[in-house]
Amino acid sequence: MIKRICFTLLIVVLALKAEAQNVELKYYLPEGYTYNPAIPTPESVLGFEVGEWHASYDQVLMYMQAVATASDRVTLEEIGKTYEKRQQVLLTITSPANLGKIDAIKSERKKLRNPAANVALATMPVVIYAGYSVHGNEPSAVNAALLSVYHFAAANEVAADLENVVLLLDPALNPDGVNRFASWVNSNRSYHMNGDPNNRELNEPWPRGRTNHYWFDLNRDWLPVQHPESRNRVAKVQEWTPNLHLDFHEMGTNSTFFFQPGIPSRNHPLTPKKNFELTEKIGQYHARYLDKIGSLYYSQESFDDFYFGKGSTYPDIQGSIGILFEQASSRGHLQESIYGPLTFAFTIRNQFTTTLSSFEAAKDMRVEMNTYMRDFYRDAKKEYDLDTNKAYIFGSKDDGGKTFHLADMVLQHDIDLFSLKEDITINGVEFKKEKSFIVPLNQPQYKLIKGLFETRTNFQDSLFYDVSAWTMPMAFNLDFMELSSRILNLANVEQVDKSLKLPKGKVTGEAGAYAYVFEWAEYYAPKAAYALLEKGYQVRVSHEEVILPNAKTLKRGSIFLAKGQSTVSDEVFFNDMVKAAETSGIEIFALNTGYTNGVNVGSPSMDVLTKPSIALLVDGGVASSEAGEIWHLLDQRYEMPITLLPIDRFNGADLGRYNVIVMPNGNYASLGKTGADKVKQWVRAGGTLIARGYAMSWLDQNEVAEFKFKQESEKVEVLQKNYAEFDNASGAKGTGGAIFNVKLDITHPIGYGYEKTEMFTFRSGNQFLLPSENPYANPQVYTDSPLASGYVYPYNLEQMKRSASIRVSSQGNGRVIGFVDNPNFRAFWFGTNRLFMNAIFFGQTIKSGTGR
Repeated sequence: MIKRICFTLLIVVLALKAEAQNVELKYYLPEGYTYNPAIPTPESVLGFEVGEWHASYDQVLMYMQAVATASDRVTLEEIGKTYEKRQQVLLTITSPANLGKIDAIKSERKKLRNPAANVALATMPVVIYAGYSVHGNEPSAVNAALLSVYHFAAANEVAADLENVVLLLDPALNPDGVNRFASWVNSNRSYHMNGDPNNRELNEPWPRGRTNHYWFDLNRDWLPVQHPESRNRVAKVQEWTPNLHLDFHEMGTNSTFFFQPGIPSRNHPLTPKKNFELTEKIGQYHARYLDKIGSLYYSQESFDDFYFGKGSTYPDIQGSIGILFEQASSRGHLQESIYGPLTFAFTIRNQFTTTLSSFEAAKDMRVEMNTYMRDFYRDAKKEYDLDTNKAYIFGSKDDGGKTFHLADMVLQHDIDLFSLKEDITINGVEFKKEKSFIVPLNQPQYKLIKGLFETRTNFQDSLFYDVSAWTMPMAFNLDFMELSSRILNLANVEQVDKSLKLPKGKVTGEAGAYAYVFEWAEYYAPKAAYALLEKGYQVRVSHEEVILPNAKTLKRGSIFLAKGQSTVSDEVFFNDMVKAAETSGIEIFALNTGYTNGVNVGSPSMDVLTKPSIALLVDGGVASSEAGEIWHLLDQRYEMPITLLPIDRFNGADLGRYNVIVMPNGNYASLGKTGADKVKQWVRAGGTLIARGYAMSWLDQNEVAEFKFKQESEKVEVLQKNYAEFDNASGAKGTGGAIFNVKLDITHPIGYGYEKTEMFTFRSGNQFLLPSENPYANPQVYTDSPLASGYVYPYNLEQMKRSASIRVSSQGNGRVIGFVDNPNFRAFWFGTNRLFMNAIFFGQTIKSGTGR
């Protein structure tokens, strides 16, 4: 009997290995369909069958174009380009008759968001948005997209169904990541595979293909929309208002297949209960289809629907149904798993099969889904009528840049926005015209607006797959409040156009001035400073307030500009000021005398700044997402060149080229003692080292700088607990992502440009940094009541109180600046970016006696 079982398993293994190398199209296609021979198959265009190789993005695009050319059911449009200039495309698949009236269909669908409109629900087509492979190294989805396009373009039996269905198909949500990963696995593919998990093909190198060009997880960017891939995609979603949104992913190899709904207790309270019910009903279609092909699956045991910035959750706050699919990943072409050899073809078939099940569900539930969307917006109007708050206002007196960026984010989501035409004061808070905006709640996207602005600290569950808070005005460190209708009606406003642009700056004064100066409060002030340093001008920072002849007071951190060693004419110097002001949105003042009040322009309290020459450590144990956030910030926003310095080149590199080194969160053990000694010597010679998270622990352990953390552990009196509760109990103790109150010393160089000492920081993780015994070395600390929005385990909250968020350590002539929290989180935490930029520009000026 044992021999017979072993023999059977051997036959299965050999069959799966053969399947991995000899895939046929019929393996994927459902029974009972015939196909139009005029529509090219994937193999006829690519030269290989789906699943035999990983299709690169250019090959995927080539096939999509071929089908669109051959089929009268398919149109292809370019919706934008990625950072690496790859085309983003969207295919619209429906009947030829519907393609002839696309604008009319979109127009009619817009009425679903209008509670007062009469909508022809019985005849309105249902719209499906299918998005594949937002994570580039989850390739079963993008390869399944090839099959999906072929099936719906060529299958004769779906022609009648397409009269009532519009399928929007995005073949690769992350073209750059898809291409990076396909290149790796194809380059390391053997023709005779064995599935060994140690195989090079199955172990892609840092930063891996999951992310986009700047190493961002695009599945977290649906709400912040900080990247072109997301902005282009969200624009089409808002244009179409799909009923069903499919989001295809992969998970660990030793898994099966997951489809939503997720864990019921982890839905966001703003998501209607009906959404979960419809998701569960659709799930029954997935189960039937997967049963037919014999695939294992599960539902309602993993994942959640809480953070609205993910592809499967962003639709839920807009009357749509988002569905997450998670397929066990082969990572390459074949990999061993606890369920047996897992082939690439098998993973693709599951993703394609659930595309088919989703299509049937949408077809059958068409009227129900359209009715749900209409009712969603009708119910939102009822909720608005009962809401005592009628709008949100947000802004900054000094910083139009980050205010603009939040306004721009809001506009991407089909939300009406109004700017102030006059200054107003509400409850003692000043809101300036052109630097403040009002978002009325009396509009279709009422629920989404609440999702962007609400503060929440009470939760049904204590576990979160992603962050538990993202209150956007807090992320931007802006003044904001809810408005009643009485206050709202007092405001003089005008509606903002969706093509809102960053306001241009200006120079006040004429050429030939004695000197020029600008304040540091504007978001893009560092961009101007770097551009002028690059020109060779003398750039100095004032550590004291300066009062101009016109009585204007310039705060600490103001930047004074002179020609320095440059021999350019007054006119060229002035024109460079104008360009720097206009492109950075700042105001530069011309000074006709150095005899200012407070301190004079030639005061020794001002430091001459050195142009930052920055090395960012990457590769090895460095957190790629955090390194990418820094790279993106400096490269895209501030236009500052940096060196991406791999850890394995560090010990042999000439560090004298750099005056700033950044160590993102990560494991730096591979640097060894040699690396630690090299860092120490470089800092003591005058370098500025910026360290985040566990990089500080490594620096402390290697006696490069002093960063001590609390070591207390929670006391547990209970001798026995239910084993079944272990995962939930231990998971709840992690700080997955919440917003906290901190106090900033705005007289410290790290605090320059901030108006208020109270601000918000984003934290994930449980590092609790002890403050320095030197009180001048703690520029930012947690308050006595730290929690602002989100969930935190009570014990962790106690540990956080009065702990340090930023600490400075002096070493010889240099400084080490440690950040507990990530000031550049996911590119939308604009409010703390300046802390990081201050470390880059002003770290060199921190006095040695104030950083121990």
